[in-house]
Amino acid sequence: MDVQTHQLAAIVQQIAEAVLASTETVDVLSERMDSLANQVQQQGYQIFALSDAVQTLAEVQEQSLKRLDRLTDALERLVNVIEEPGEESPE
Repeated sequence: MDVQTHQLAAIVQQIAEAVLASTETVDVLSERMDSLANQVQQQGYQIFALSDAVQTLAEVQEQSLKRLDRLTDALERLVNVIEEPGEESPE
């Protein structure tokens, strides 16, 4: 019976060591998952900031195009006034 007790004690010790090793592995995995979650959250913030910047850029581009349209219209009117026949100064 004494041999069986020693064998049982050795098995229990091996199980305890395996449980400790598993616990350490789970702890490391948990820390890595926390780090990954933080990185994903930071990337989410960066994506939000980038999309906001792109939206602002699109709005500025739209305003610039409207101004260019107005400038083009004004230049066309100016060219038409300059090119109108009959208003040349006599020589």
